[in-house]
Amino acid sequence: MTLTPHPTSHPTTHPTAWAAIADHLHHLGTEVVFGLPGDDMALLGELERSDTEVVLCRDQRNALFMATGYALAAGRPGVCVIGKGPALTNALTGVLEARSAAVPLLLIADGTRLDRLGTGAFQELDQLTAVRPYVKWATRVDHAARLPGALEKAAALAVNGAPGPVYLELAEQIAAEPVTRSGPWRPATPQRPAPDPQALAATAARIAAAERPLLLVGGGARHRNTGRRIERFAELLGAGLFSTASGRGTVAEDHPLHCGVSGLYTVAPMDALWREADLVIALGSRLEETATFGWPEEAAQLPVVQAVLGEENLVMERPGAHVLGDAGRIVDGWAELLSGHRPADAWPARVRTVRAALERRAADRAEEAAKTVTEGAVPVARVLAALDRALPADRVLVQENGLQDMWSYFFPHWSLGSGGGSVVPSEQTPLGFGAAAAVGVRLAEPAGRPVVAVVGDGAFNLFRGELPTVADAGVAVLYVVLDNGGYGWLQSNLDRVSPAGSRFAFTRPRPTGTEGLAAAYGLGYRRVTDADELPGALADAWRQVAAGTTAVVEVAAALADTPPGMTASAGDFPEREGH
Repeated sequence: MTLTPHPTSHPTTHPTAWAAIADHLHHLGTEVVFGLPGDDMALLGELERSDTEVVLCRDQRNALFMATGYALAAGRPGVCVIGKGPALTNALTGVLEARSAAVPLLLIADGTRLDRLGTGAFQELDQLTAVRPYVKWATRVDHAARLPGALEKAAALAVNGAPGPVYLELAEQIAAEPVTRSGPWRPATPQRPAPDPQALAATAARIAAAERPLLLVGGGARHRNTGRRIERFAELLGAGLFSTASGRGTVAEDHPLHCGVSGLYTVAPMDALWREADLVIALGSRLEETATFGWPEEAAQLPVVQAVLGEENLVMERPGAHVLGDAGRIVDGWAELLSGHRPADAWPARVRTVRAALERRAADRAEEAAKTVTEGAVPVARVLAALDRALPADRVLVQENGLQDMWSYFFPHWSLGSGGGSVVPSEQTPLGFGAAAAVGVRLAEPAGRPVVAVVGDGAFNLFRGELPTVADAGVAVLYVVLDNGGYGWLQSNLDRVSPAGSRFAFTRPRPTGTEGLAAAYGLGYRRVTDADELPGALADAWRQVAAGTTAVVEVAAALADTPPGMTASAGDFPEREGH
């Protein structure tokens, strides 16, 4: 074989470090940069001459949330730029969420000059020590010659292996220095490793031997279900098909084998399948606590075959086996090895029967909730039903994880069908993530695809300072804010331990102030306290969003309107109804 020699590369010199960074972002195909830069505006000066969109935020944490939402929806790296010192510490909650959500993200920050370290310089902080626990890799660039290699390594680490955030700190003394790279930028396309053939064959044999399998689809399978390969694999096995909360949107929820969201969000009668199953095939899931909540307590009762990209995501508390590699390639490999597999009829029939029973139970629950009318409040089940009717089927739902807003996690009270999308916070559930992430999701999705955020008023209150950002960026998101007067989850926990008339309170009936802010920034607004007014309010709001303007529909919700299957809050997790 004759190898074609690589063409001679000529050095390229950029006038400044920020010019080199801007050029590398262009090389990566970066469409949007989020952030709140420090005093050095040189990067904005460089991006002024490009077609890269820049979303200038009011808060660094929200900037990270937006970049994370963008990465989750687009399957491409989010990019965020901030200043130094308190700018970084303010951003750390957002970095924690990006790492927990396993999204590729590049965070670029200013850094104190090398000759001023240790002198008590303005906003001086050992930023590398602060950020390292939250990222895959962190580096500080003190010499201009090191910048090209650092940028290329950061991009490669963000998208390869288990994706995650990386951190690059630019020391102030090199910001205006010329930067020379010896050749063209390296490609930063994620590599999709094939599974080891022996591990693939061994796990396929375990799967073939199962009589009552369940297929659990996690966030690591997002953007890896080309051609509906996962649904076809479930059909081959006759397996019940569950998603984790973060994996939702990967598979079609109108598929007859789809059973809803696992763990915390699995209610009767669907939870019986977990007690009857003899194998779980976990595809791209770290088996976090929320995903396994309610599984059989005796770990030996339910073995798991894990398929994950990074070995750090393996969980060994249950018996089973594992295979490492790209989720799509693993499914294709299993399907080929099991091409002659014929499942028994009893288990898929059982799955379909239980799915039908769940749909009937959900309809009964929604009807019961609608009858429990609190004056001046709208049942959340009716909010979801009205939202389903108001929006096109390809809508993307972005969520928080509070009290009433948890309703939408429970299938089929909210269903994505085969065309809908979903973005949720990770198991860290930082308050305000969904409200901010919706901005990034909107910028990642095609222009005509609706993006709706269902959030509690406590979370939206933390985000309201970004309404000017929403207006300036010209993004169009439909916000449905469920207002129970504050932090409903905390209030319901407090009510368990404090008597009536307690001097403590997390919720109080008071105006939110959102109407005035929305008007000030030219955004749509409507408050709904009567369920009969809801369809019209959502229809009007959707027309505004379709025309290019963000709209907020604030819906009064009752504290007692708890999600299905939940009898009371109890610390981190709810008490479940008896079966």
